[in-house]
Amino acid sequence: MNRPLKYWVLTCFLVTCFVSGKAQEKVPLSHFFSRWANQEILEHASIGLYVQDAKTGEGVLQSSPQVSLTPASTLKLLTTAAALELLGPDYRFETRLAYQGYIQNDTLFGDLNILGGGDPALGSIYFKEHYLKNHFQDTWVKALKDLNVRHITGKLVADASVYDDQFIPNTWIWEDLGNYYGAGACGLSVYDNLYEIHLSSPATAGKTTKFLSTKPQIPGLEFDNRVLSADDPRDQAYVFGSPLNNQRTIRGSIPKGKADFVVKASIPNPPFLLAWQLKNRLAEADIQLTGEIQVIWEKQKNAEDKEMQKLKVIATTISPPLSDIVSVTNHESVNLFAEHLLKHLAYLKTGLGSTKEGIEVVTDFWKEKGIDTRGLYLADGSGLSHFNAMTAEQMVQVLHYMKTKSASGSYLFQSLPTVPNGTLWYFRPELFPRNTLLAKSGSMTRVRCFAGQLTTITGRELLFAVFVNNFSCTQRQAIQAIEELLAELAKR
Repeated sequence: MNRPLKYWVLTCFLVTCFVSGKAQEKVPLSHFFSRWANQEILEHASIGLYVQDAKTGEGVLQSSPQVSLTPASTLKLLTTAAALELLGPDYRFETRLAYQGYIQNDTLFGDLNILGGGDPALGSIYFKEHYLKNHFQDTWVKALKDLNVRHITGKLVADASVYDDQFIPNTWIWEDLGNYYGAGACGLSVYDNLYEIHLSSPATAGKTTKFLSTKPQIPGLEFDNRVLSADDPRDQAYVFGSPLNNQRTIRGSIPKGKADFVVKASIPNPPFLLAWQLKNRLAEADIQLTGEIQVIWEKQKNAEDKEMQKLKVIATTISPPLSDIVSVTNHESVNLFAEHLLKHLAYLKTGLGSTKEGIEVVTDFWKEKGIDTRGLYLADGSGLSHFNAMTAEQMVQVLHYMKTKSASGSYLFQSLPTVPNGTLWYFRPELFPRNTLLAKSGSMTRVRCFAGQLTTITGRELLFAVFVNNFSCTQRQAIQAIEELLAELAKR
């Protein structure tokens, strides 16, 4: 080929590439989404998508029609945002130690009371420095010593009556209840309402494991251990049992050849455990308690004020600020914290914390803020229930309100994980560098959802929610598909 002809061919090739590239860049997002939603791995899935410009409020991309889908743990955004708005980021919970009766010489003639105030984080592993460095129970014991109390004639009362006695929302499934992520909220929770079960496994697969211990010790708890050793390196053990019941069955498998393998489970009766521990600490400090432990789940309303007037508070344990609790709730996706916030909103409004009343408070709050709540069905505050349903547009409306109208909005967005942290550890950092993606994830069987804020390469901030339900592919494939969608949005 002679030189002029070769230059002509090269020029035509470059022009073709340029035109082709420009044409590819101009493919509308709606066309890209249509191809994305119709890929084979999502063939049988229900998909909800809504994307909005954070600054202008302009709709950028959406699935149509908007349908109500299971949001999984992204639902925590509705609960935590409402709590920030209604309580304020500086709100703190209080747990008090008090006595009823009188002190004469070194004897308390009456009862010692632990008054629960709905603190979701009391003794939490997420707030070790706050609660456990100088252990709150040591502070309680010191308060009694400062009063020269060496004998207590009455009971040790654990009062959890600020919330109702139904730990678990009606629609949580049996498989979840005994496990750590299925720990329910009560008026006197402690240690994230979870404990560790320690097991050892034989070197070969398919053999019975050995129960070793629990941490902390749970008085009266009995186990039927049916866990087997397995080649699978994952924790596939599940604990079955209901609140206030000390019978537990453990099924499934743990990796073979483990000398001490930990399975996390939910405490059956948190107020009783806390009182039992305090009773032991009193004994270690040479303070004798004559009476038994009593847990109060419900008070007579007409007698409550009179009873409270008789109590003398001697120590108060204060929680971290709500903003810190919200940060952990969303970043680590802690179901217990979200359920506490839901019940606490009901407690402050009605005097008794319940899931049902909490749902009404949250729903009414967002309705008052101008969000169309038709198609919004709440069954809990954390998203663990399969009965929750909402549209992607409703989720984005909540985010847009918090972004543009809320004085506490920054706390909500700061609570969202960034790639590759928290629940976004599986996204590729090169696709979302420098914290350009802030998102709450949600997952359960055949459900994968994300909601948050995405900053594009042009600096445009987009608020988004993508819900994918009932896909037939693996969770990993669903994650990769959503990652592809968000990466395309980031290019715009």
